[in-house]
Amino acid sequence: MILRLQPFLPLQTLSNKFTPSTAAAPPPLSDPGLRFREKLIYLCDLKINPDKAFQRNPDFRSAPLSSLKSVENCLSSMGIERASLGRILDMYPQLLTSDPYSDLYPIFSFLLDEIRIPFPDVRKSIIRCPRILICSVEHQLRPTWHFLEQLGFVGRHAINSHTTLLLVSSVERTLVPKLVYLQGLGISNEDVNEMVLRSPGLLTYSIEKNLEPKMEYLVKEMKGDVEEVKRFPQYFSFSLEGKIKPRHRLLVEKGLSLSLAQMLKVSDGEFRARLVEMRLRLLDKPHQSPCGLYSDEFIVIPPSELI
Repeated sequence: MILRLQPFLPLQTLSNKFTPSTAAAPPPLSDPGLRFREKLIYLCDLKINPDKAFQRNPDFRSAPLSSLKSVENCLSSMGIERASLGRILDMYPQLLTSDPYSDLYPIFSFLLDEIRIPFPDVRKSIIRCPRILICSVEHQLRPTWHFLEQLGFVGRHAINSHTTLLLVSSVERTLVPKLVYLQGLGISNEDVNEMVLRSPGLLTYSIEKNLEPKMEYLVKEMKGDVEEVKRFPQYFSFSLEGKIKPRHRLLVEKGLSLSLAQMLKVSDGEFRARLVEMRLRLLDKPHQSPCGLYSDEFIVIPPSELI
């Protein structure tokens, strides 16, 4: 059988399409205990923690199973697989009692009609950032989107399925403080905007747990400066303990140096191979000055100092 994907339907059409059919629905259970057990089975089938669901959404206890299934139908209409559906509902149990037509479909319409995210990518946006499903379009998503547009997230930098995470961030508590921090390093507004467009994750990282310690290590231990993060803002996306420190220490131990991009963008295997290549180049140039050798790719110390 060949399945054909249907194009996204208008909100009213979607509402009509997923209106529960009383003719097809099984007769409701009269025993409250049996109805409750049926909901528990439904949750377990989706791999949702019942205790967590009851604790974080007390209304769920009295909600009919039909309303829960309407949420499933709604998310399924956007291409959300059942496995992902269970994970999303377990993360945000308040969705179990949401009204698809007043709570969820307006979010889908916003992503499709205003942000202009293609229909197949709406699913990706939700999978990557399920929190978007509990955000208000009027009070959260749309104002944040307008703020991001002012920063330059338009055209080829427009919000897409990879950057919808930014839409759930508070402008005042999350986005602006990151911009202020970067500007406080002596980086111009124009350069800061360019940095966040090249590496949007900068707007989501913790200042205290990410930006400050990595900047401190760059300046104090690596003897770097802000010009390096301007050239490679993705530096902040790498683990300080897992990648930055180990690779830098290995370079220091071998008497070698690489730019941030060359040090971090390659895999572990490629990094080790690069070190071997650099040391072989040194051994092939025994006549080099003892002050060291500098090139556009790396700075090295003479072979006599590598032992």
